[in-house]
Amino acid sequence: MARAVTVLGLESSCDDTAAAVVRGVPGHTVGEILASEVWGQDGLHAEFGGVVPEIAARAHAERLDVVAMRAMEAAGVGLNDMDAIAVTAGPGLIGGVMSGVMFAKGLSAGSGLPLYGINHLAGHVLTPRLVEDVAYPYLMLLVSGGHCQFLAVEGPDRFRRMGGTIDDAPGEAFDKIARLLGLAQPGGPAVEAEAKSGDGARFGFPRPLLDRPGCDLSFSGLKTAVRRARDALVEEKGGITRADRADICAGFQGAVVDVLAKKTARALDAFAETHGPRVLAVAGGVAANAAIRGALQEIAAAKGFGWSAPPLRLCTDNGAMIAWAAVERMAVSGPDDLTLAARPRWPLDTEAVPMLGSGKRGAKA
Repeated sequence: MARAVTVLGLESSCDDTAAAVVRGVPGHTVGEILASEVWGQDGLHAEFGGVVPEIAARAHAERLDVVAMRAMEAAGVGLNDMDAIAVTAGPGLIGGVMSGVMFAKGLSAGSGLPLYGINHLAGHVLTPRLVEDVAYPYLMLLVSGGHCQFLAVEGPDRFRRMGGTIDDAPGEAFDKIARLLGLAQPGGPAVEAEAKSGDGARFGFPRPLLDRPGCDLSFSGLKTAVRRARDALVEEKGGITRADRADICAGFQGAVVDVLAKKTARALDAFAETHGPRVLAVAGGVAANAAIRGALQEIAAAKGFGWSAPPLRLCTDNGAMIAWAAVERMAVSGPDDLTLAARPRWPLDTEAVPMLGSGKRGAKA
């Protein structure tokens, strides 16, 4: 029987510098998070209306050692107690990813510990198995700031894409709508808070791609429709009221919920044709949205699927998911060496035709 391993996980792909210590048994579900530290950068980027890559990278380089030390201290362990070091090696903002990879390489070289370069998306996708007894295969809806994909998760390194966004991801759309309406960043929580007091039926925002078969999604046209509604109000009244803003947020969020729910129903049907009803898992920052979680849970129950969604603290970027992905990978493959490179793009399903971007940096998804 495989023994339990203890892994230090490092995450720096966007604007959260994170480290965690996780213990688990390769090939088994449910691990133990001994400590998890996340150092957010919201204050550093607030005046710019979004994440500034150069500022993010510099902050990661300055904070990674401190966050890693805090995680180990909180767990009551030292580097000598680790079995491996895991780090996000992509995809993400390349400066931040490089900061994490170089720091992890230094730790690995100095300590002699094995190094695992982890796909950030795999960290999100495998998180349900960290907290629950979710067996392979399962259907994953990954909804985050930069990605939205339906994936049949068949193993620690086997991901089959069933559909995804052809343009904006939901989290990206939430951020852009927040900026459009003068709300704080990150946009997801701000829009969700405003939507609670709004009338979602006031604006007839579109539900893109529902008239087409399959599981692909689009949010760019919805974003444009929201901008036009705001501009029309400004032209008519010289500005928008708090009630106008709440109604726009409610209408936008309602459209996103409808699209995700209906496309998820199609993905569940397609998955069941091959594997039968199993488990629908949802992960990524947008999975923290209560309206979205509620609608997806209802769809899963109606289709006879189980339901799994990580705790909210594990939906956003964190080091625990990176450490756990390394534990999972240990069951099927070995570590990386010190030639590990940072990757700005890194699709999970490398055999699928690229949906977004296929230039010099490779496919985004």
